[in-house]
Amino acid sequence: MGQRKRGSEIAKLPKTECCVAATRCDRCPLRMLQEGTLPEGYTVHKRKLVKVAKLRKRKLAA
Repeated sequence: MGQRKRGSEIAKLPKTECCVAATRCDRCPLRMLQEGTLPEGYTVHKRKLVKVAKLRKRKLAA
């Protein structure tokens, strides 16, 4: 677990939370969001990786 295959390439999954370092690591969710390499169905909210469906439920409940 932890890695998925896309074609012949192995994609790195993002970390669940940003470490807030000045130099972003390769698995940083903020960097992946900016580069557009974040997996479908995921987004970043307050430096944490969340699923889009959970974020929508939270906004509807508020």
